Amino acid sequence: MSAKHSQGRTMSTLEDIRFARAYLMRVAEPPAPYLTQLVAEAGAVAAAERVRTGALADRVRAETDAQRHLTHRDVEIDLARGHQTGARLLIPEDADWPADALVALTQAHARGLSWAVPPLGLWVQGTGRLRPLLRRAVAVVGARSATSYGTHIAAEIADGLAERNITVMSASAEGVDRAAHLGALVKSGATIAALGHGIDRSLSRRHRQLLERVAEGGLVISEYPPGAPPARRRFAARNRLIAVLTSGTVVVEAGQWSAWLDSATSVTALGRTLMAVPGPVTSAMSFACHRMIRDRIAVLVASAADVAQSVSLDKDETPIA
Repeated sequence: MSAKHSQGRTMSTLEDIRFARAYLMRVAEPPAPYLTQLVAEAGAVAAAERVRTGALADRVRAETDAQRHLTHRDVEIDLARGHQTGARLLIPEDADWPADALVALTQAHARGLSWAVPPLGLWVQGTGRLRPLLRRAVAVVGARSATSYGTHIAAEIADGLAERNITVMSASAEGVDRAAHLGALVKSGATIAALGHGIDRSLSRRHRQLLERVAEGGLVISEYPPGAPPARRRFAARNRLIAVLTSGTVVVEAGQWSAWLDSATSVTALGRTLMAVPGPVTSAMSFACHRMIRDRIAVLVASAADVAQSVSLDKDETPIA
């Protein structure tokens, strides 16, 4: 790594830090609380050197030992693969980093929530800028195996949010997520897709086409290095980012075993508003939404106007910068 010297001290450049964070994002599966704490205390460059040499506390070693022997070349390949797909690595040292939104994770972790760990960096792809896009943002999520009712309502809500200059965030899966992204795009609204795999990967040609459309006016984001395959644990970690980066999360349809039923408490634990759309009582896809409403952990919403009012975004309709 290159470095600058000032009054006898070694000063890391921004690119040194970016390279170190790219390495750390490869060696530890997020969320990695002990590695993240080490980076906060020692800085990314020093933390990366300690990981490489193994000069670590046992808890950090447990998070990093499997991959710490990666070489500079491995990291260079990650950066090159990202660049080839038009992606860039956004880090906390960049001006566009959404520090204000992510502080809720740090606060929740301090309260004992082990999963509430901020990302070490985010791979981003698209023409949008993350921080301005998140100034007015709501997540619209739900079942992959959504009914026609669910996809219609998701698209309608997303369309109405876009009309109000509110960014629609979702996870790009089939069903509700896809309908939400496409609903926002109808009004040329901004939308963000958060992934549970590497930003250069897609689940199908149809999925890749959706991500390309999202990136045209918004962003695709991931905390996983290029090439990382999808995995259930990664979808759960992705959901915490969707929850924290938005003012609130709307669950449109979700069945009894939905991941969003499990993730609902994370939304409220982060101080965000959880909302649910009621559905037909005869539909299995209404189970989670009805349960959230019944248990009073979610606000009942039926329109974009309800959503905007619930998260206090119904007044300021200034276009996203």
